[in-house]
Amino acid sequence: METMQIPSHGTRMNALIYVAAGAGPHPAVILLHGFPGNERNLDLAQDMRRAGWDVVYFNYRGSWGTPGDFSFSHAMEDVAAVLAFVRQPANAQRFRLDPTRIVLVGHSMGGFMAVQAASVDPAVKGIAMISAADMGGIFGQMLTQDSRATALRKMSTGLAEEGMAPLNGCTPDGLAKELADHASGWSFQSKVGALKERPALVITSDDGLTNPNEAFAAALRRAGNTQVTTLHLPADHAYSDQRTKLSRALLQWLAPFAK
Repeated sequence: METMQIPSHGTRMNALIYVAAGAGPHPAVILLHGFPGNERNLDLAQDMRRAGWDVVYFNYRGSWGTPGDFSFSHAMEDVAAVLAFVRQPANAQRFRLDPTRIVLVGHSMGGFMAVQAASVDPAVKGIAMISAADMGGIFGQMLTQDSRATALRKMSTGLAEEGMAPLNGCTPDGLAKELADHASGWSFQSKVGALKERPALVITSDDGLTNPNEAFAAALRRAGNTQVTTLHLPADHAYSDQRTKLSRALLQWLAPFAK
């Protein structure tokens, strides 16, 4: 494991990489944490490393001690910055990493970030979504039931309840407004066309996020994507009592990329 700081828009993000054994070059996973990111899934990182993958974990700007201000749009920029970092020839050589075989794995808001990043980066080979939070789609759905003001208040309350202490330079109200301003463009359904030809793993649990994830998987299939894998595990949002099954499913899905 190596620690580093990855540059992103004038700041340097705290990051680490689990480097697989052997000469490589190894396929790579960018592991994306949620909001605010209490469950880091580093047990999955170690499992993936043992299976021959390099795994990069980082904290978005303004989160968990990384300097800067947190926002959803900043986090999207940060994912792009990490992709650019690992693709630099010197870094790929340093970490024995294959820059042509990169997969995004995201939990909760990290799944949302995986969808956004892959939709604008065709070189990303695939995405794995673990209880992905369709932040844009969720707010869009709220607008069909409530006024904008009511939806903003509800979203702000929900974000605050998730815990804002690890985040800097943002407020629940500000983040809710950001989602309102981008709801349609950030929804999973708006990304189907961009992702209809790439492998996707959609894992859900009993945390209330199953319906939008299943709808996204179904939309990808209707668009002609024959590489969509779905799995439901009876667990909480952190998959507390299903970690072994979660890891096994992820490794099985990743295996073809490593060949």
